This record gives sequence, structure tokens and C-alpha cells, in this order.
Amino acid sequence: MPSYQAPVRDTRFVINELLELSSYADLPGFEMVTPDLVNTLVEEAGKFTSEVLAPLNQISDREGCTRHPDGTVTTPSGFKEAYSQFREAGWGAISMPAEYGGQGLPHTFGFVMEEFIDSANIGFGLFPLLAAGAVSALYAAGSEEQKQTYLPKLVSGEWLGTMNLTEPHCGTDLGLIRTKAEPQSDGSYAITGTKIFISSGEHDLTDNIVHLVLAKTPGAPEGTKGISLFVVPKVQVNPDGSLGEPNGVSCGALEEKMGLHGSATCVMNYDEAKGWIVGEENRGLAAMFVMMNAARLGVGIQGLGVAEVAYQNAVTYARERRQGRALTGPKEPAEPADPIIVHPDVRRMLMDAKALTEGLRALALWSGLLVDLAHSAKTDEERQVADDLVGLLTPVVKGYTTDKAFEITVNMQQVFGGHGYIKEWGMEQFVRDARIPMIYEGTNGIQAMDLCGRKLALHGGRAVQAFFKLVDDEVAAAKDDPQVGDIAMRLAKAAGEQKAATMWFLQNAMTNPDNMGAGAHPYLHIMGIVSVGLMWLRMARVAARKLAEGREDSAFYEAKLTTARYFAERMTPEAGALRREIETGCEAMMALQPEQFERS
Repeated sequence: MPSYQAPVRDTRFVINELLELSSYADLPGFEMVTPDLVNTLVEEAGKFTSEVLAPLNQISDREGCTRHPDGTVTTPSGFKEAYSQFREAGWGAISMPAEYGGQGLPHTFGFVMEEFIDSANIGFGLFPLLAAGAVSALYAAGSEEQKQTYLPKLVSGEWLGTMNLTEPHCGTDLGLIRTKAEPQSDGSYAITGTKIFISSGEHDLTDNIVHLVLAKTPGAPEGTKGISLFVVPKVQVNPDGSLGEPNGVSCGALEEKMGLHGSATCVMNYDEAKGWIVGEENRGLAAMFVMMNAARLGVGIQGLGVAEVAYQNAVTYARERRQGRALTGPKEPAEPADPIIVHPDVRRMLMDAKALTEGLRALALWSGLLVDLAHSAKTDEERQVADDLVGLLTPVVKGYTTDKAFEITVNMQQVFGGHGYIKEWGMEQFVRDARIPMIYEGTNGIQAMDLCGRKLALHGGRAVQAFFKLVDDEVAAAKDDPQVGDIAMRLAKAAGEQKAATMWFLQNAMTNPDNMGAGAHPYLHIMGIVSVGLMWLRMARVAARKLAEGREDSAFYEAKLTTARYFAERMTPEAGALRREIETGCEAMMALQPEQFERS
């Protein structure tokens, strides 16, 4: 049976020593942040997820969710009790708005909790993740009445929420949606249509579920310009806040999925369900994007979470499993064989996983800090830079992280050899669960096109130029340091490959947009390499400084420096190959006629 221990020490390092979150104490939302608070929250979150959620993971995979003839859905054994503990402890409210009952702490803390939950039990993690997205959308675009009606219950976790976008005939192309919203005399709308792939669409964890639904009003413009957003509760809410009559919304079916069995993925039927418009008519996609962007960062963290737990179990197995002898001679001559962790190819897989999980954790938590600085930084310029970087990094955190997380998880299964293919060891579940984050909340191909087709050119390239300046400045500050200079120069070379690829797009995408499309995915990975490389340069500088101070836990910092060197030496060179791939253009990729793909 697999095990999980939250990476408390590494998380504390990122928050306290890398990001230095307590140094922002003069900004709104950071007033209470101290190293002691960080340590307490991280340790307690680790205990809850490791002790309460992780033991339910294999159970939930075996049982899944169950839909009953009346359309109700029950979650796997233990989920209701675990959710009650989660809600009562206030874990879901850590980064929620204080004015609606949340703790109002920085998003970084919420991201920590998301990672720990997703490592312990990703199926469970879908339930609060979507509720947090609903809070973001209503907080940004809802009326005051809607906020007062829904936010206190969503923030407290008494109710959960969903986002309803996809329909049977359309996925990402939301301009094709057919769900209708007919205006009613009382100011509400009658919502009719079918939505699919709705995570947490129906369940038994809360008495009410707040659905945010995209639909079109009569006479709305064609395409995405005619989409409106509606709040549609499962149970109607009376003026005094109590629950009233059931609404015209039901779960028509549960999807049978490859993985993520603990999550209720529903087909939702709306039969003149009563809903209320959120924000302006025909402006629903802009409001929903607030929720989608939050969810995309959350999905990136999901990938990280599964990769982390797979890595932990592979390390344990590699240290215990004995087979063969080290190439340089027996490491444990008294034993019949050495543990497989002595073999370079096993080390390759483990070091790749260690370098990526720790680097991606730093990237995700830095992104959480940027989310807060976009709202709370002291100057307009600082807020703009933070907001630009969040927008630029969101498809990278979602796309690159989940691509690499699946690769890590498959490799960690490989460490187990044949045992990795056997259910009882748990690795095959991690592989199945790690597959979906690459797909939902916009496939990673769409993330790549969002990055290259929208984010690079936005505001005249302001965001990517700010990113390049950030990398250049940090390289310049570190290049002459004997401890980290080589790491800095290797990062500079990878950043140079990204700059060259960016320039190639500017020169070639206008003449043929398919050149952009053909190069988008490798470009996403170049930026992922540079972004994680930046995190490793920062972490290496912190580790070198701590070692110079003579810290007692020197082994931790020595491992950081070694892993930073490994990433710089083994992973940053990939940027050059990816840039050359981009520069081949689209000609061969797009040359065949559709019928030429068929086998004769």
C-alpha cells in the first residue's frame, strides 16, 4: 500500500527562505504572516492530509462514486467524514476573502493546501477546488445580493460549487454552446440544457451545490460574444438564507473514467432551472475566466501533487529493493545484492523527479505570491508587473507542470519494475490519476496556444519582456558567484534560446499562423525550463548563503545545491533542441491531406 508524508521541510523552505513571505507584512493580507505561522499551518496541513485523506485514496479508487436511480450521488467511503473534518478545521477558507468569513491569508497558503490534498487524495481535492473557483468568480463579478447569498456558505464550506462549461457537442469552443437562458418576470432566468464533464456536479458532502453555468439568452450574438454566466443553486435559497425548493437541475449520469474515481464527474441536466445572471449579459466568458484561471493554476498543482507522492514511494522502494551490484563495486557486501538506488539509471529517474517536483513547487508558490501582489502591492507598477507575470505563467504552471508530472509518475512506476504494474503497490493509480490534469481546464495544447497566441503579444509583449528582464537581472547578480555561477550561466543560455524562439515567432507567425501553432508546445516547454531554472537559481543562492552561515541542517542545503546543479546541467540544455524544433516551422507538419493519415 502506498504512503504519503507531506513535504513539510521543503515547503517551509520555499515560503520562509525563498519567497520570504513574512517580509511582505506591510501589505494587506500579509499582516499575520510570520515564520511561526507558516510552520504551524504547513505542519498541521501535512498531518491532516497524510493521516486523514491519504488512507482513503486507494479505497476511493476502488469504490468510486455511485449514482442512484433518483439522481443522487454518494461519494466513496470516508469522504463525508473527512470533508466534515476539512470544513470544521477551516482548511478550505485559508485564502478566502475575510469579509465573507475566510481567513484572508495569502494565496500561497491555499496552494500549499491544494498540493498536499492532491498528493494525498486527488479525487477528494476536486470538491473544494471548484468551490474556490466559484468564490473567485462571484467575488469578482457577482452582485452584492449574490455575494451575500452565496459567498459566506461557499467560503465556510457549508456549500460547494461547480463550473459548467462543456456540452456534448463542444469542448473548448464555447461559442457553440446551446444551453438557453429564458428571462422570467421575477428577474431570474430559466436555464435549459445539458453540460458534461462537470466535476462535483452532484454529491452528498453538502446540502447545496452552487453551479455557475454558461448559457445564451434569446437573441444573443453568435459565438463567444453571446455567452452569459448564471448562478444556479441545486436547492433554491430563500430570502432569509435558508434552503427552499429543489431546483430543476439533476445528475443524468456519472462518467466512467480511466482514473480520478473518487471525483464525481457528472452529466448535468438543466430543466428550466432557476438561475440569476452574474455580471453583464453577454459578458459571461470574461467572468468565468476568473474561475478558469484559478482552476488552471489549481490543475497545475494537481499534477505536482500526484508527481510528489509517486516520487516519495519510488524513493522508498528504490532504497529497499535489492537487485544487482553497483557498477563501481558492491555498496553493501554483507547483503546478497545492493539496493537499486545505487544504479545510475534509477538515479536518473529519481533525480529528474526530485529536480522537477521541487522546482515546480517553488514555481507554483511563487505564482501564488504574484496573485496576491497583483492586488496588494504598493504601487501601480508593481501590481501591473505581478499581474502580467501571473497571466504569462498560468499556462506554464498548468501545461508544463502537468506534462512533466505525468512523465515523472510514469518513471516512478518504472522504478518499481513489474511491481509498478500491480494494483496493490498503488503506482498504476498514480499514473491513471496524473493523466487527466493534462486534459481538463483546457488541454495542454490549448495552454500552449494561449501562451504563444495571446500572452506573448499582449500589451506589446510587456509580460514576456518583464520576464526576460527578471531572468537577466538575477543571472547578472549570480554569474560571478563561485557557488552558483555555472547554474546562472546555464540558465542564461536557456533564456537565450527562449528569446530566439520568441523572435522567430515574431518573424514567421504573421506570414503563416500555422508556424505559431506548430511551435507552441515546444515553446511552452522552453518557458517551463526557464521558469523552473529561475527557481533553481534562486534556491541555489539561498542554499549557498545558508551553508556559509554554518546552518546545522547543512545536508538539506547541500542537497539543494546539488539538485540545482543537476537541473542546470541535465535539463536546461533541452531548451536548445526545442528551439530548433520550433524553427523547422509547420511545412512538413501540415503538408499531408487529411485522407493521407488513413491506413490503406
